Amino acid sequence: MIVKRPSSERGHAEHGWLDTYHTFSFADYYDPKHMGFRTLRVINEDVVEPGNGFPMHSHRDMEIVTFILEGALEHEDSMGNKSVIRPGDAQRMSAGTGVTHSESNPSKTERVHLLQIWIVPKKRGLEPSYEQKAFPESARRGQLRLLASPTGRDGAVTIQQDVELSTAILDHGQTVTHDLAAGRHAWLQVTRGGVDLNGMSLKAGDGAAVSDERSLQIRAADGAEVLLFDLA
Repeated sequence: MIVKRPSSERGHAEHGWLDTYHTFSFADYYDPKHMGFRTLRVINEDVVEPGNGFPMHSHRDMEIVTFILEGALEHEDSMGNKSVIRPGDAQRMSAGTGVTHSESNPSKTERVHLLQIWIVPKKRGLEPSYEQKAFPESARRGQLRLLASPTGRDGAVTIQQDVELSTAILDHGQTVTHDLAAGRHAWLQVTRGGVDLNGMSLKAGDGAAVSDERSLQIRAADGAEVLLFDLA
């Protein structure tokens, strides 16, 4: 079973410095039918104007993954980490018992376009931690590249939950296949272009919840980029 979450039905807020879309309930957007999927709690698609950003704020008991589509995002946190996240980077922050951080667009001319993802951790009260790795375009083009997993296998960042997150950049007509083990679920988020998922057409911003399927075929209708979550 595949259930489409159309881009046009997402929550939306325009703050001037921030244009944001919410796949699941977040902040002032509340829809009891869309509170998350399995342990996936938030997928926010944000565009931040030059020289703007999120001031210091706190999180706890959440796995937070940031993935940049365009531009760059500057990160600073209470653990002493300072970094710039760029396209192809996967940043993971385990908020655990509590973390304060800020995120800003350091450019004076270019917007930053990103996805921020929240995943409920395997347990509460974990020690906060941070990890960031770069995944070159060549490793993501034409194939699914693992970005995050519980074990950090294949060079992925580690995540404190039974979730594997992968990405792929696909040219027109290219297809990737992902097999789901018995009892597993998936969420596909299209970040650019359009794809066909087991016969269902999806475009940029669309998501799809997958249950009771053993194999996923993702075919690019246009040049496309996707994020794929394999979930317990």
